[in-house]
Amino acid sequence: MGQLTTHILDTAHGCPASGVAIELFRLSDGRQSLGRVRTNADGRCDGPLLAGADFLPGTYELIFAAGDYFRAKGVELADPAFLDEIPIRFGIADAGQHYHVPLLLSPFSYSTYRGS
Repeated sequence: MGQLTTHILDTAHGCPASGVAIELFRLSDGRQSLGRVRTNADGRCDGPLLAGADFLPGTYELIFAAGDYFRAKGVELADPAFLDEIPIRFGIADAGQHYHVPLLLSPFSYSTYRGS
């Protein structure tokens, strides 16, 4: 069975991004919230974001609370912040595969890719 995971690295400070709030949505017949989690000390979630019977093909969106994370670290951000909530929309085509969505993060940039 496939699953969805994520990992966040703070490239501005050179460390895992711990304590980042993440919300997952399924985008079919509207926008359905599937849950909220926070990253652990390693910048990962304690378990898969989606797995088992809930892991279905479709379009999904992760919202990463980057602004709150940097404010909590004492980073002075503009008002409004250049990057506050970061949405990443992606598709799951094969429910038998592992989909990993890493986020490389700084107050002024981010990147992502399909990881392993």
